[in-house]
Amino acid sequence: MEVGANIKLLRKRIGKSQEEMAAILGLTRSSYSGYENGVADPGIQTLILISDFYKVPLDNLLRKDFSDFTESTWETVEKGLYADVQGKKLRVLTQMVDSENEDLIEMVPQKASAGYVSGYADPEYLRILPTFSLPFLSKSKKYRSFPIQGDSMPPVVQGSFVVGEFVQNWMHIKNGTPCVIVTQEEGIVFKMLYNQLAENESFQLVSTNPLYQPYTVHANSILEIWKFVNYISPELTEVKVDESSLSKSLMVLQKEIHELKNLMKDKR
Repeated sequence: MEVGANIKLLRKRIGKSQEEMAAILGLTRSSYSGYENGVADPGIQTLILISDFYKVPLDNLLRKDFSDFTESTWETVEKGLYADVQGKKLRVLTQMVDSENEDLIEMVPQKASAGYVSGYADPEYLRILPTFSLPFLSKSKKYRSFPIQGDSMPPVVQGSFVVGEFVQNWMHIKNGTPCVIVTQEEGIVFKMLYNQLAENESFQLVSTNPLYQPYTVHANSILEIWKFVNYISPELTEVKVDESSLSKSLMVLQKEIHELKNLMKDKR
């Protein structure tokens, strides 16, 4: 792990001493110093505190070598927005193709959804997924299909699969857009997105089922966003007619019956 060297670099970038950082994190100076020098490994709770303080994703804190960062990368980190929300850097997206080199739509089965966060960019993971194609979709865009759990997004029911279009620039997402969001903490979720990147570098996630409360996810926690295109459902959506519509339909039917009766009389 690079975590010791990484937290040392992070501390120096903000100009704080080991004693000051130890106090902020609720640690002794000797414990904190041991983490920086690699004498001891910080526990998960301490790592979460460090990750939250610097607004750096925990996975990056553990896996990346911050000494390789350019000055522009450091500026992004220090602003608290680590994710490339504008898509200026090419998001690496592994994809499957058919024998004619046409893109296929990978379907993430329910059993494979738990491993998607760690395998979404792994060709070996994607190779085992079932694939299909929809001829009416644009060939210039990338699509993927995700399983839906729970009852938070009617009329899309549990057991359905949502087909999403890959979003490169998150700034272009309009409020109220249904999307599949892949996050480090929650995995795959399907929600209505409200873009709050300009205000607090986050998205508000809202369910169509009012029983579920909206919540906010910081952009740093998001791995991928796929805009809703269509869905495949095992159930036929129930159509409910309100009383006013039903009354109008009955009035039209009565009128037609009356006209039919008059027509029959005229023919006699």
